[in-house]
Amino acid sequence: MTDEERDVLEKAACAVKDYPARHHLVRRGEPVDTSMMLIDGYVSRYMDDREGYRQLVSVHIPGDFVDLHGFPTGRLDHDIGTLGPIRMALFDHQTLVGITERHPRLTRFLWFATLADAAMHREWIFRLGRLGADGRLAHFFCELNARLELVGLARDGRFELPLTQPDLAEACGLTGVHVNRTLRRLREKGLLLFRNGQVEILDQRGLCVAAEFDSDYLYSDFGAWKTT
Repeated sequence: MTDEERDVLEKAACAVKDYPARHHLVRRGEPVDTSMMLIDGYVSRYMDDREGYRQLVSVHIPGDFVDLHGFPTGRLDHDIGTLGPIRMALFDHQTLVGITERHPRLTRFLWFATLADAAMHREWIFRLGRLGADGRLAHFFCELNARLELVGLARDGRFELPLTQPDLAEACGLTGVHVNRTLRRLREKGLLLFRNGQVEILDQRGLCVAAEFDSDYLYSDFGAWKTT
């Protein structure tokens, strides 16, 4: 992205707002006329079943457009909420229309953001469908570390993560008790520590192997880990 394109995007924001932790941002099916780019903090997209059990379908980090696909669709098929305190830039959809009409290269960047979302969704489906508990949690932490490295928020396998064990359970299709036991196993294997919102990956290669993780689906050569 050029300086000019970055300036266009920054000036396009109609507002910058702060929200507290565990705050509901968008409800499923509601009309939306703005899209949100996360500046600071963590946001989740999720769905609830009829009994109120929640499944996290994505976790967003600073720099992500959280709901850009709501721009063409006008509504979302899921809910969005904050995990910790956040800062969000809002973009009016009419302004985005102007960007897509006048800045084709910037439009391709926005398109790429939605394609990257789709790639991560496919990987999450693989994780939930084919991996056991150890692999699911390992993959979750591998992905977050790789993504946070790209925006300078992870270094040497260390980063902040304001998620609880129930949050991890909802992201990985496990129970809270199972998450607790799995985190203990990963710690005893010398792979990972997760305490008080702080993550330390002790053995990146080993965690990657346990997760069957390959960062190619993130479409970046930076911070990529390989199992081979």
